[in-house]
Amino acid sequence: MPTITLPPKENALFKRILRCYEHKQYRNGLKFCKQILGNPKFAEHGETLAMKGLTLNCLGKKEEAYELVRRGLRNDLKSHVCWHVYGLLQRSDKKYDEAIKCYRNALKWDKDNLQILRDLSLLQIQMRDLEGYRETRYQLLQLRPAQRASWIGYAVAYHLLEDFEMAAKIVEEFRKTQQTSPDKVDYEYSELLLYQNQVLREAGLHKEALDHLNNYEKQICDKLAVEETRGELLLKLERPEEASEVYRRLQERNPENWAYYQGLEKAFKPGSIEERQKIYEDSWVKFPKGLVPRRLPLNFLTGEKFRECLDSYLRMNFSKGCPPVFTTLKSLYSDKEKVTIIEELVVGYESCLKSCRMFSENDDGKEEPPTTLLWVQYFLAQHFDFIDQPSVALEYINTAIDSTPTLIELFLIKAKIYKHAGNIKEAARWMDEAQALDTADRFINSKCAKYMLKAGLIKEAEEMCSKFTREGTSAVENLNEMQCMWFQTECALAYKAMNKFGEALKKCHEIERHFVEITDDQFDFHTYCMRKMTLRSYVDLLKLEDVLRQHPFYYKAARTAIQIYLTLHDKPLTDDSKESQADTENLTDKELKKLRNKQRRAQKKAQLEEEKKNAEKEKQLKNQKKKKEDDDEEIGGPKEELIPDKLAKPENPLEEAVKFLIPLKNLVRNKIETHLLAFEIYFRKEKYLLMLQSIKRAGAIEPSHPWLHQCLVRFFKGVSESADLAEAVRTVLKQEISRLFGESNPQSFNKNYLSQHSNSIPHRLAAAKMMVYLEPSSDKMACEIATALDESLSGRSIQICTEVLEALRDGQLGEGQQKAAEAYRAACHKIYPYSLAFMPPGYQDNSTTISANGDLSAGEHDDMANEM
Repeated sequence: MPTITLPPKENALFKRILRCYEHKQYRNGLKFCKQILGNPKFAEHGETLAMKGLTLNCLGKKEEAYELVRRGLRNDLKSHVCWHVYGLLQRSDKKYDEAIKCYRNALKWDKDNLQILRDLSLLQIQMRDLEGYRETRYQLLQLRPAQRASWIGYAVAYHLLEDFEMAAKIVEEFRKTQQTSPDKVDYEYSELLLYQNQVLREAGLHKEALDHLNNYEKQICDKLAVEETRGELLLKLERPEEASEVYRRLQERNPENWAYYQGLEKAFKPGSIEERQKIYEDSWVKFPKGLVPRRLPLNFLTGEKFRECLDSYLRMNFSKGCPPVFTTLKSLYSDKEKVTIIEELVVGYESCLKSCRMFSENDDGKEEPPTTLLWVQYFLAQHFDFIDQPSVALEYINTAIDSTPTLIELFLIKAKIYKHAGNIKEAARWMDEAQALDTADRFINSKCAKYMLKAGLIKEAEEMCSKFTREGTSAVENLNEMQCMWFQTECALAYKAMNKFGEALKKCHEIERHFVEITDDQFDFHTYCMRKMTLRSYVDLLKLEDVLRQHPFYYKAARTAIQIYLTLHDKPLTDDSKESQADTENLTDKELKKLRNKQRRAQKKAQLEEEKKNAEKEKQLKNQKKKKEDDDEEIGGPKEELIPDKLAKPENPLEEAVKFLIPLKNLVRNKIETHLLAFEIYFRKEKYLLMLQSIKRAGAIEPSHPWLHQCLVRFFKGVSESADLAEAVRTVLKQEISRLFGESNPQSFNKNYLSQHSNSIPHRLAAAKMMVYLEPSSDKMACEIATALDESLSGRSIQICTEVLEALRDGQLGEGQQKAAEAYRAACHKIYPYSLAFMPPGYQDNSTTISANGDLSAGEHDDMANEM
């Protein structure tokens, strides 16, 4: 259909529709659309139909919107407005590639339309189509050479394409047009200068960058950035004397910054440890209260010098009462000699402070206040906890708590000691005790919630967090809205441990959605940063977004989700009703009656919870309705709801797992777990070349990793047994297998591995599992290999011993190993007396349950009474 030109009256109405859309007055916009479309002559006017669709889309009526926009486009295929609107609709649905196509079509009919070009450039930078972005910015620069954003956008395009010299030239040309007096402070001009300097540095033009800094120093507001940059440039230009002066000045500004001392070291290039120490000794005189100049030499000093330096550092901290002193020394614990010196010194302090209230008997100085002894005991508790002596650590912390029962930090450490010793329930109890001492402290509240989640007390953790979430909404929803990912990752792990896979996957998908949101939030900054000139931060933001999914939160969520999907693939969830029917057939009347009572109670409890939930939901809906009325126009449609039961029964669990795996393969290549998880997925899919890729990448990181060894043996066996492989694939696999395994077969490869790593428990466990996998009859020998607990063996920890125990119980080391499992549990219990994993079979946690109010409730006892 040809384009219909609107007469002046309707044209004025159409302009008002555009204005209403820009000002988010969507209801008014629809009224004006109705006025135009109500006229039979213009009932099929393409551009009005498209605008009506776009307005409806903003009110969440997606299907109707698409219908109208497509109809409008069919009626007027040569209208740039219709194509532009169709692009905006696709963009709101995050179909960015489609939106770019629509914008390009719109530009065919109006090639100089600024708004379309701007929208196109936004999508191109969002999708990182940098070549296209550069071309679009060039068109914008030609159309609007007087606008600041046109120049800046063009320069940033070259910068991102790593053509730094061209970017620097464009910024320089633009800078010349800026009329500013040298004495006037202009923040945006200052940012432009710093950005220009960054581009020069990245281009490797260090001399030009230094000259640029010196010329424009007066006009740059961020004096600290100027000095730091100058120091770096002087070091790169090998002008150490000037660099040392710069770093001395910076030191005076902030004597607690590690980087300035490292800069000084680079400038002075000390030849010996004495010279290196001299740099810090000068700083001791200048900054007698400075802690960093006393802490840094501890990294490179040894022997007596280390002891002297450590002595003065610790005394300063203990006298002041500085809680994080242990954390600052933690990095020294990789050196056994230093650990011994630390222990001797601090234990010495403790005995002297007890007897004569001084650090050492030879001190002539004043007596220390009683708090000094408290901080020394606090340090020793952390020290012994770190070197795996929980009983000694608990003695020290209990002594400290007896002397000062109101200091929250002490309870915090006591909880930490129990956590490291393997008793997370006791740890959560003590963390709750700490929280009860100060209910207004958000940090302790979060810590307590985290420990509760680790202990599987999900409901209590939610109640604990509800003290700091918005009233009127449930804590879980509010935490999701606030993107509180530490809570969600811990929740996912807790649900996974309880085998509630649907709930755990819901949390993982929520975290995935947060990362999608963070990526989409860039849109707001593409125009804002050009306008406000915050260009250094903008380029940093783009670089961060490119590697966003490297973040530990995403990694944890993805790993948990992949592990769950693998479990669901191996053992899909069946319908509960069938299972329970099969179970009841084998019960006696008495047991059946007991079971029915239990089920009735559970049903009643569930019903009450359901009612409570519904009441809460109604309350929330009221709040949301009110919110919607306040801010009449709701943008975008609702997201698809995550239903745990649906998530726990996916049609193809492996495909779902691959969705989480792809970002990890691209961004977290340096972690061996990424490639091993990839192997587990491809092993189940029987994709041999992808398995090969995964084990080769993992082997490049850590060739002797126990999990990798299990993957290699399974791969080796899988290839030798598979019959239906394509000829080309078989040839490749044959070559690679001879390269990886030589002439050996899986059994001898496993034996070799065991003899090479016979003194490490994790490696022995891996070899033992593979022994049984290859030859189920060798279970006795495998059991002996895996359950060895000699002190000479390395890698012994609660986690590894738990893995061995689980392998014995679930038949990975042969069937019917119950006796061996019980003997192994008893042996582990002697080594780790506090760990819940190794408690005797009849052991019940006698401690009462925790309520979220900081008091201990006897919830368990009510159930017991009912049972009786």
